[in-house]
Amino acid sequence: MKILIFTVILLFLAVVLLGIKVFFVKGGRFPNTHIHGNPEMKKRGIKCARDDEFFK
Repeated sequence: MKILIFTVILLFLAVVLLGIKVFFVKGGRFPNTHIHGNPEMKKRGIKCARDDEFFK
């Protein structure tokens, strides 16, 4: 039972710490880490396979 309570507390703490910007900053959101959201990748001509015409 102690392990279950410890696990729940640990998971709750992890979610809160990962989402601090989202929960407590006005207009906060998770960063876009996908390839099509990275301007440096766009400059180098690197794109996501899902953005290819084949998948549309």
